[in-house]
Amino acid sequence: MLAFHALVLLVVPSFIALGFWQFGRWEDETARADLQQANMNADPVSPESVTGVGDHVAADDQWTAVTATGTYDTDNELLVRNRDGSRGVGMHVLTPLVTGDGTALLVNRGWIEPPPSATEQPDVPPAPEGEVTVTGRLRPHETPRNTGIEERDGLPEGQIMLIDTDRLADELPYPVYGGYAELTEQDPETDPAPEPVEAGEFNTWMNLSYAVQWWVFTGVAVGGWGFLMRRELHDARTLAADSPESGSPEEPSPAGSR
Repeated sequence: MLAFHALVLLVVPSFIALGFWQFGRWEDETARADLQQANMNADPVSPESVTGVGDHVAADDQWTAVTATGTYDTDNELLVRNRDGSRGVGMHVLTPLVTGDGTALLVNRGWIEPPPSATEQPDVPPAPEGEVTVTGRLRPHETPRNTGIEERDGLPEGQIMLIDTDRLADELPYPVYGGYAELTEQDPETDPAPEPVEAGEFNTWMNLSYAVQWWVFTGVAVGGWGFLMRRELHDARTLAADSPESGSPEEPSPAGSR
């Protein structure tokens, strides 16, 4: 029983702490979801107001709606492999938009279906020629750490695994803003066009449900301990009442008495 008491004393605080940890994660995810919605719903701003050449997109500036006017440089267009779309795993089309001052904004124009084999090039809807105005969600540059995607060697020409703005900027003939934009609007539009990239949604309720589960486990542990203690006490009282030593034995009746 001492071991059982020690286990309860260890488990209950641990379950409570795990519940508060998941509750803290729920608060963080909720804050991120609120920031995402606020930034996407705000009026679009120019890229230079939230990022710069060689900069990294700050956490508070992610998902900010940005707008820029320029011309697409399709000669330096890239395809980003292994990206999810409504019809499965395909590719994202990343095209630099060279603005009037010569600085380029990398634009993720959307999702396309993969080619029949890994070594073939897919059919890519062409970008509009001439001047175009784009609006998109500003996203940070990608790394294996923040995406879980690893770089690979031996990819077909013009294909990449990650939108690593720092590395891509070194290979382009003009300065490049930090981060990239997921296209939401374009003028003029094109038809056909890549499938728009959906904004990821934060599953804020998952962590809250985990917190509640840990606290329920705490209640179960305490309730189970209380139930077992009551049963042990009841069994001890019953044993004591049934024991011969619990009371005086009956005195024998006098001889000859009726």
